Amino acid sequence: MTIDTKMTIDQEYIRSFSSKNDEPEWFAELRIQALEKAEGLPMPKPDKTRITNWNFTEFAKHGAEGSTFETLADLPEAAKSVVHVDEAGQNLYIQHNQKPAYFSLSDELKKQGVIFTDLFTALREHGDLVKKYFMTDAVKVEEHKLTAFHAALVNGGAFLYVPKNVEVKEPIQAVYLFDDKEAAMFNHVIVVADDNSSVTYVENYLSTDEEVNGIVNIVSEVFANQNAKVAYGAVDTIAEGSTVYVNRRGITGRDAELDWALGMMNDGNTIAENTTNLIGQGSKADAKTVVVGRGKQTQNFTTSVVHFGRNTEGFILNHGVMKDAATSIFNGIGKIEKGASKANAEQESRVLMLSEKARGDANPILLIDEDDVMAGHAASVGRVDPIQLFYMMSRGISKTDAERLIIHGFLAPVVEKLPIEAVKSQLTEIIERKVR
Repeated sequence: MTIDTKMTIDQEYIRSFSSKNDEPEWFAELRIQALEKAEGLPMPKPDKTRITNWNFTEFAKHGAEGSTFETLADLPEAAKSVVHVDEAGQNLYIQHNQKPAYFSLSDELKKQGVIFTDLFTALREHGDLVKKYFMTDAVKVEEHKLTAFHAALVNGGAFLYVPKNVEVKEPIQAVYLFDDKEAAMFNHVIVVADDNSSVTYVENYLSTDEEVNGIVNIVSEVFANQNAKVAYGAVDTIAEGSTVYVNRRGITGRDAELDWALGMMNDGNTIAENTTNLIGQGSKADAKTVVVGRGKQTQNFTTSVVHFGRNTEGFILNHGVMKDAATSIFNGIGKIEKGASKANAEQESRVLMLSEKARGDANPILLIDEDDVMAGHAASVGRVDPIQLFYMMSRGISKTDAERLIIHGFLAPVVEKLPIEAVKSQLTEIIERKVR
């Protein structure tokens, strides 16, 4: 069987690629089975967004070599602004195109048993652990064509494991740089916080060449086991020519907490899913997303918190700003399954439009199959409040600056949630550039 791309992707190619990376046999077989499934599976169907003409499968190159960086001083200028580590450059992984380019983990965390490395090193050195979590419980291979395609062609990513009872006090960061104009990115990230542990993980996807014109397929799987705490921050800045699929999904154990802070700053057409399955009793999820759309791009964002355990709490906050002729759909889904008594599902989605041609749609959705619960939602779509503008202009602030301040204030609830100051500053700068 051959997948219809600009290059030939068949079982022979998959085996060759897997062998080149020295992957375990089980992973090679998983790839081949996923390739077979991909042909017969349907595309995902994001609500109110037609993606039949979007390119998610055709590309010229499966992977591209990148540079290695001996020191952080060797990084491209665009990358330096997002890196926030101490002088030793610890607790940081940088991937350039599909090549591990820089890595450092503190001796203290190594002694505590923390594993942080690129995905292919993890497959070789910690194969059984990766096998336990890779597309088994969070994201499934057979969900649709793009998940199967991802499993077959994954060509980059990272693996982070925090053992039981280990508290990682400093953030761990991964930066994914790509500048090859034709290569496809199939990046897979796994974050596992074992029982009674905690960690903050922040990632940046950064196109350092504005002419990048490929496909990006990202899957992240996050596991917060019993009484664990995970803070997951991300800032995506992928170039206009790319078509982007992002699936970030988490699972919580008993009394666990999973917090998401996502800055979706892509310039190309994007569909993104962020789902947290609250499995364990007393577990919590807080999902915050900030989006700025411009040009003629179309985006669709679905944020879901699904309650399975009793006494679970889920909060969704989506804020988006649309300008030019950009269009975005925001779906917030709070689902309470039968048996999830005493659950609390709350959500808020707000969209601010800056031009006549901009379009935003906020859809709050509550799906409740249990009686003894609490749930609420709020949604709004509108333009800059003229009363706010008048108030600020009456105090000597120009209309342009007043609009900028209102927009930054509108997005602040998510921006302030990011756990690394340098990344927070980067997101603020990106917002400023996009709305200027």
